[in-house]
Amino acid sequence: MSGKGIRTDSAPAPVGAYPHARRVGDLLFLSGVGPRQPGSNAIPGNVHDTDGRLVEYDIEAQCRQVFANVRAVLEASGAQWTDLVDVTVFLTDMQRDFATYNRLYAEYFAGVDACRTTLGISALPTPIAIELKCVAAPRPQKNPPA
Repeated sequence: MSGKGIRTDSAPAPVGAYPHARRVGDLLFLSGVGPRQPGSNAIPGNVHDTDGRLVEYDIEAQCRQVFANVRAVLEASGAQWTDLVDVTVFLTDMQRDFATYNRLYAEYFAGVDACRTTLGISALPTPIAIELKCVAAPRPQKNPPA
């Protein structure tokens, strides 16, 4: 009942040996999705000093990009934003970023009645401040993507 992994150029490449998503039965499981930009891997809003150290980031820019990346993976998988049923969010600075993220989440997820869990963590594999792990229940399609 497991489908094969789904990969797309519309989202940033995974940072490890895993697909963007995988369909199992009636569910679609997305791997962790961050705010890197497809193609360039640039991280919106990151500011580095002259030695290349991260000194500042823009959580709003990263939220908007991560939501766009999740949408791209869903669409490449034949699913829609409204098919999301469970969203786990990882923030590297809960105290600083939760209010902004929560405001943007309410904007982007209006009308999507997905369950949500938000966790504060110490780091992610790349210098990003947010990552989403999602599960969707896509409606059956007449012509699913190959």
